[in-house]
Amino acid sequence: MTTGKSFSPGVVVVAAGRGERAGAPGEGPKQYRLIGGIPVISHTLSGFVDWGGATAGIVVVIHRDDEALFRDALSHVRGTENIRFVHGGATRQQSVLNGIETLAAAKPSHVLIHDAVRPFFDTAMLERVCVALRSGADAVLPATAVADTLKSADSNKMVAGTVPRAGLFAAQTPQAFGFEVILAAHRKAASENRLDFTDDSGIAEWAGLDVRLVAGLADNVKLTFRRDIAMADEKLTRNMIADIRTGNGYDVHKLVPGDGVTLCGIHIPYEMSLSGHSDADVAFHALTDALLATCGAGDIGDHFPPSDPQWKGAASNTFLAHAAKIVRDNGGVILNADVSLIAEEPKIGPHRARMREKIANCLGIDLVRCSVKATTNETIGFVGRKEGIAAIATASVSYGNIR
Repeated sequence: MTTGKSFSPGVVVVAAGRGERAGAPGEGPKQYRLIGGIPVISHTLSGFVDWGGATAGIVVVIHRDDEALFRDALSHVRGTENIRFVHGGATRQQSVLNGIETLAAAKPSHVLIHDAVRPFFDTAMLERVCVALRSGADAVLPATAVADTLKSADSNKMVAGTVPRAGLFAAQTPQAFGFEVILAAHRKAASENRLDFTDDSGIAEWAGLDVRLVAGLADNVKLTFRRDIAMADEKLTRNMIADIRTGNGYDVHKLVPGDGVTLCGIHIPYEMSLSGHSDADVAFHALTDALLATCGAGDIGDHFPPSDPQWKGAASNTFLAHAAKIVRDNGGVILNADVSLIAEEPKIGPHRARMREKIANCLGIDLVRCSVKATTNETIGFVGRKEGIAAIATASVSYGNIR
C-alpha cells in the first residue's frame, strides 16, 4: 500500500446502472450477477478492501431499487467498516458526482473512480495509479494500447478506411484525480448541463487537466454482455481454491481426589477428578480452541474467562457449541473433529463410541467426521505419574473458496 502523510485517497465505485446489455429481463443488474458463486460487485469491493489503500473510505453509488441486493453483496466482503453507499442519478456522470460529494466529508486528498463491473484489477495496478498521483499528476488514466486493427465505417456499414492505431489506448478504471479538481470539474459540467461525457478522464480533459497514462491490466475488463459474465464465472470457478482451514487446540488439567472425570462430555467413574473452573473437560476445551482457531476468534479463555463465576462447574459442551456457532456465523462448515486424549487412567476405549456421538451431536455433524483416540504417556512426565490428563484436538473447517 502506498503511504504518505498528505496522501489520503478515497474510492468511488459506480454501481447504479441497470446493465440491460448483460442479459434477459429479470436477470437483474450485471453488478449483482454471480461469478464464482458471489456477486460481481463483491469481488470488486473485496479488491479495494484487501488493498487497504482507500484511507478516506469507499463510497458505492447504487440504484435506489438495489439496496437489498447491495446489502447481500456486502455480506460477501470481509471488512466493510469503511464502505458507505449513496443513491445514483439518471446518468453515470450524475452518479459519480453524487459519490464524490458524499466522499467529500472524509476530506480525501485524491479519489479513485471505478466501475463496479471491473472486478479483475489488482493491487499492482492500483499502486501504479497512486504513484502517479503522488508524483503530482492531477488526473491518472490506466489504459492498454489498442492491439486490434481499427476500421471506420460509413452509414451503410461499409468500411470507409483503416484507422492508424499508433498512439491509441483503451481506457480503464479506476481513473484517479486530485479530489478538489475533479469535484470542481464535475460540478462545472453539471452546472453547464454537459452530461455527454462517457468517463471521468473526459471531464478532466474538458476542464483543462493534464491526464497522465499508466499501464492498465489486460484482465481488467468491463463485464458488459451476458457472455462476459459467463466467461468471468468460468474463469473464477476454474481458478478457485478451496478455503479449508485447520485449527489445533491443547489443554491439560490436574487430577485431584474425586469420583470421576468428564471427557468429551462423558462422565467416567474413577477415583480422581479433573480440577478446573468448569467441568474441566480437557477434550472439549482443546476442541473448542481448535474450532476458534479456524476463524481467528481467539481462544476459550477469551469467551469464557475462568474469573467469571457463571462458568463455575459449567458443562463444557456449552463452550464447544458456542465455538461451532462462531464458525458458522463466519461462513464455516465443520468438516472434521479429531481428539487425542493422553492419560494413563481411566481407560478410554470403552467410552469412545459415546464420546464420538457426543461430539457429533454437539457440533451438528456426521459421526464419521468425529474421531476420538487415546494413548498413555508410557509412565513419563506428569501424565505418566497420573497427575493430570491432556488432550490435543484438530478441527478442519471449509470457508468456501478463495481466488
